[in-house]
Amino acid sequence: MIVTLTANPGLDRTATLAEPLAHGGVNRVTSVTVEPGGKGINVARVIHAAGHPVRAILPAGHRDPILALLDRIALPYRSVPLPDEVRVNITLTEQDGTTTKINEPGPTLSAEAIDQLAHLLVLESEHADWVVLSGSLPPGVPTDWYADLVRALRPWGCKIAVDTSDAPLLALVDQFPAAAPDLLKPNSEELAQLTGADAEELEASAKAGDPSKCVAAARTLLDRGVRAVMATLGGSGAVLVTAEGAWHASPPPITLRSTVGAGDSSVAGYVLAHTRGASAPDLLRTAVAYGSAAASLAGTALPRPDQLNVGGVTIVAVA
Repeated sequence: MIVTLTANPGLDRTATLAEPLAHGGVNRVTSVTVEPGGKGINVARVIHAAGHPVRAILPAGHRDPILALLDRIALPYRSVPLPDEVRVNITLTEQDGTTTKINEPGPTLSAEAIDQLAHLLVLESEHADWVVLSGSLPPGVPTDWYADLVRALRPWGCKIAVDTSDAPLLALVDQFPAAAPDLLKPNSEELAQLTGADAEELEASAKAGDPSKCVAAARTLLDRGVRAVMATLGGSGAVLVTAEGAWHASPPPITLRSTVGAGDSSVAGYVLAHTRGASAPDLLRTAVAYGSAAASLAGTALPRPDQLNVGGVTIVAVA
């Protein structure tokens, strides 16, 4: 069983533009989709599509539209009721894959709702193989909440993955090693923010085929207690760094259609491969195959196993 937490879920409304985005002008769309969203829900949807047991944990009222959408796709979930509906996030996707996101802050969670959500997560995770904590935190939630959750989950012995950004990510790292997860998934900007590296330099060196700077930055997080760091580098693939070694994965060639959900799909691919006992290089290979497949799909579509090009991912060990 894999459990995911989405503290700040939302309805993802994606509009595909007929022409490049015209700031201050009239923009016409070719299609609009509405999906249940939030990073943890995206991870759960990918895992569910792969046929692996999963349960999504989220705050949402009994009549909230997001629960009806989860019911429609038969995604198992448990929710903590809220008086307000979840947020609506708008994504504008251009024909070349350029993506513009407009995210609402989400409803404010009361102290009672926060406690209920934490209790539900811990209760549902007793027999979990992995727990994935993903996304932003809504108003009312302390920025160090993920650190509290990592410590609360530790007695179960489950693996814990965290994929967040900004203040919640910094607050988590401030409490390493006690709150260090088994998997941390930053992008290049987040990796630079956490380690003092230069984000543009990390991206440029990886694009030039030299991921050693990314690996060196990631190793500083291992020194602080993280078991594995998987840093996603956009079109340059990803690096995975563990105590056993470091690897760089180059993605297969794709036609970029939307970056929405690519990072979430990578996390899903990693934990899925881990439940199957995959080696570290194959964990990274599967993660990048999932992320690349997501980027090749339009809007908020998420990949199924039959849409992967695992063999097209090139893995190189990095010293």
